[in-house]
Amino acid sequence: MITRRIAVVSAGLSNPSSTRMLADRLAAETVKALAGHDVDARVDVIELRDHAHDITNNLLTGFAPPALESAINSVVSADALIVVTPIFSTSYSGLFKSFIDVLDPDSLTGKPVLIGANAGTARHSLAIDYAIRPLFAYLHAEPVSTGVFAASSDWGAAGDDVAPLAKRVEKGARELADAIVRRDVSASADPYDPATYLGEGRSFGHMLGGLAGE
Repeated sequence: MITRRIAVVSAGLSNPSSTRMLADRLAAETVKALAGHDVDARVDVIELRDHAHDITNNLLTGFAPPALESAINSVVSADALIVVTPIFSTSYSGLFKSFIDVLDPDSLTGKPVLIGANAGTARHSLAIDYAIRPLFAYLHAEPVSTGVFAASSDWGAAGDDVAPLAKRVEKGARELADAIVRRDVSASADPYDPATYLGEGRSFGHMLGGLAGE
């Protein structure tokens, strides 16, 4: 069984937080979905609240202290990301954006991302699509189509919204697992096979106007 690494970025400010609760549920469901593909998953969780001062210092000095550098390396080297932020003033939190700002702009290129967000009311659910998704599109990451939003009412012990949240979590996790598997297949292509960079059935003779075949 192959092993893939998932970095989970939680931008909750309190401890415990509903942001971390949602992040943990997304991670657990993704691990379960990957197991169905015979893929083992290792999960690294980064609590941004633990790095808040270091993130600020990095923005000011351009240097990451060791603990933050380790967190950054976990994110950029992961096979996929799960990111969850609380919604403040109709958008992602300042701590979340500050962490994204200390990453190399090209470090997330092509990386599958599952986006999660939470707020007190479902009125903020569209923030995933108008604020967070464009951020990762700008960084050339590949967010899966389902974003998972959780309002305070979703965490009720027996509320009507519990089952729909579970379904959203399952759907988003399944899409992320599928994206990881697809990326594995793509990455396994032989870089020295001309078909990889010229196209299937083509050769250098095609580039020379067919002279090789004459």
